[in-house]
Amino acid sequence: MSGALSRRNFLRGRFAIRGPLLRPPWAVAEADFVHLCTRCGDCSAACPTRIIVAGDGGYPTLDFGRGECSFCAACVSACPSGALQRQAEQSPWSLRATIGDFCLAQRRVECRVCGDLCPAAAIRFLPARAGPSPPLLDAARCTGCGACVAPCPVRAIVVAEVRDAC
Repeated sequence: MSGALSRRNFLRGRFAIRGPLLRPPWAVAEADFVHLCTRCGDCSAACPTRIIVAGDGGYPTLDFGRGECSFCAACVSACPSGALQRQAEQSPWSLRATIGDFCLAQRRVECRVCGDLCPAAAIRFLPARAGPSPPLLDAARCTGCGACVAPCPVRAIVVAEVRDAC
C-alpha cells in the first residue's frame, strides 16, 4: 500500500498518511510482496508469538504490542507463495527500535523494563549521579525484535525501518 490516502482509509476515518507497514521477517521488497502474497494467513498461523496479524487488505503485518519476533523462521517455512524468502546469511529485516520523548527514564522517573527485556542487550542504563539513568540504545546491537515495545508502560518505543543516511 502506498503512502497516499486511500479510499479505504478515508472511509474508515484514517486521514493521516502512515509510514511503511511492518512485514514479517525475510519479506521480499514491498512491491513484490504485495504481488506474491496470497493473504492465506499461513504465516500468522505458524508464528509462535502471534505477532503476525492481518492488516489492511488482509496482508500480513507485525503487531509488536502482542509480543516479539523470535526469528524462528516458522513464517517463512509456512509461506507457500514465496513472499517470505530466507536467504543464507541474510538479515531478517532492517527494523530497529527508537526511544521517544515520552520515555519515563528520560523524564527522570525510574523505569528499566525495556532494558530488562531486551534479549540483545541493546538498551542499557549507565549509572547516573543523581536520579534515574536515561536509556542508551545501541542501534548496532538492536535486532528489531520488538521485545521492548509491549512492556513499555507509556508506549515510548517504536520499531521502524532504518533509513540510510546516505
